[in-house]
Amino acid sequence: MANNNSGRDKNEKDLVCSFCGKHQDEVERMIIGPGVNICSECIGLCHDLLSDKPDQPKSARPARGGANRAHIQPADGLDINILTPAEIKEGLDQYVIGQDEAKRVLAVSVYNHYKRILSGKGGDVELQKSNVLLLGPSGVGKTLLAQTLAKMLGVPFAIADATTLTEAGYVGEDVENILLKLLQAADFDVERAQRGIIYIDEIDKIASSSQNRTSDISREGVQRDLLPIVEGSSVNTKYGMVRTDHILFIAAGAFHFSKPSDMIPELQGRFPLRVELQPLGKEEFLRILTEPDNALTKQYEALLGTEQIRLSFTRDGLEEVAAFAEDTNSRTENIGARRLYTIMEKILADISFDAPDMPGAQIVVNREYVCEHLQDVRKDQDLSQYIL
Repeated sequence: MANNNSGRDKNEKDLVCSFCGKHQDEVERMIIGPGVNICSECIGLCHDLLSDKPDQPKSARPARGGANRAHIQPADGLDINILTPAEIKEGLDQYVIGQDEAKRVLAVSVYNHYKRILSGKGGDVELQKSNVLLLGPSGVGKTLLAQTLAKMLGVPFAIADATTLTEAGYVGEDVENILLKLLQAADFDVERAQRGIIYIDEIDKIASSSQNRTSDISREGVQRDLLPIVEGSSVNTKYGMVRTDHILFIAAGAFHFSKPSDMIPELQGRFPLRVELQPLGKEEFLRILTEPDNALTKQYEALLGTEQIRLSFTRDGLEEVAAFAEDTNSRTENIGARRLYTIMEKILADISFDAPDMPGAQIVVNREYVCEHLQDVRKDQDLSQYIL
């Protein structure tokens, strides 16, 4: 019985590969389909393209966003979602407005950090990790940058407040408790925790400022306690030994009354990468209100949507909010983008209170609405310091 896949069809007609154009006599085998033919050589080529060949050159870089590079697995079997610097910055852009230079530096440092982990010891050259120090006023996105990085990479993330840390043996939070927070975030998986990110906030508060040296000894003690875990050491916990060699430390502070050089020299050296974030103004505030995936306006629209209320914002209304936030920050303490949250809460307080009794309502927040609900704090400058 004749087989259509043997190289000849029933009528012994000369067959041609629909992909490469070769005749059946030029190839080992021809596979016949409805209206299309493919030769054995093209099948082999397709197999090579689809399979992960072991002899593929290491320098061959998969296409951006491809599955082969999205998850790289190191020797210990731990899966890490590693992205290129451009992809990291693109991801940060979705949540953090502005700070382009800071994003670029962070993206490169994080990429190199995890590339160092995944590449092992790097042959004869020992690759040192580069922890990051973020400098900038409150509310410019320091914490959000670090949180977003950890979320994108799929690694555990923990925040520690440097002002609560005390020297070993004193009342307060021990430096090693930072690792317990990271273990919690990793569901007490030591291997995962050892590839995580620890964010140390308010690190400027433990620096010895030139204006206040009353507690220098205590501050320096905390800094010295931080040195071993930041540099890389093994810490014994009740969940097992935790090595900090591959944990990325990101420290941050406003440094209003001190500067990085006020930290002890050893700790300064443990944070070789320094990124300065810029203060935010009206233009950035307006973008923060609308552009990020988790923009405040989108959050309030979704929140009131649960009460069947359709909330919308006009451009002039949001411009008024942004301008008022910038003005308030200039007259009182500058808390950056956090000011937007307090203003939005003030504006929408009445709606939030009455929301359960307003199903089906449509509310438009325009410039007139904003001005009406902010007129009391505009008139009373002292009041705005407490309410906003």
